[in-house]
Amino acid sequence: MSVFVKICGCRTPEAVETAVDAGADALGFVFAPSPRRVSPQQARELCDGLPDHVIRVAVMHRPSPDEWLEVRRVFQPDWLQTDADDFAPLPVGGDIVPLPVYRDLGELDEDAVAVQPLALFEAGASGMGMRADWERAARLAARTDLILAGGLDPDNVAGAIRQVRPWGVDVSSGVERKRGVKDLQRIVAFIEAAKAEDLHAN
Repeated sequence: MSVFVKICGCRTPEAVETAVDAGADALGFVFAPSPRRVSPQQARELCDGLPDHVIRVAVMHRPSPDEWLEVRRVFQPDWLQTDADDFAPLPVGGDIVPLPVYRDLGELDEDAVAVQPLALFEAGASGMGMRADWERAARLAARTDLILAGGLDPDNVAGAIRQVRPWGVDVSSGVERKRGVKDLQRIVAFIEAAKAEDLHAN
């Protein structure tokens, strides 16, 4: 079984098309302050014609209920990704899958991560190329379906998968030629490197 791959911070049709053609399982569209930020309408247009099997992820941070409802209404995502503590006031429900984000901080409650059916684990700051603690990630991946993010790139993703054994991997800055600008060749290389790893291998 190959690892689930999410390409985050897509902003152009070329990045979307390249990721899909290379075999990405999910695309993330950022609605939080970031050089990768898009509007709900832009994200919807980028997903026009997207194959049904590719998951559309709304990536947010501390959204208000009104901000989330606008993204939900216009973009119509499959998943909502935001910090675990953000979900309480948000009307998610329906068919939208919550993807709670847990950060590699000293006070992280690993038991709280383990009870989630699906969780994303990343470094203390998002989108900065910072690497999360892979030993800690491996402990979490043994207890739940974990998507590993933070500091991954085409050169290290295979090693990360072998060490952590995550359910999935997520990349943004690691496939960019400068902050907020995707490098199409790096997108392809990342997906190929990740998909070459067999999660059932010893």
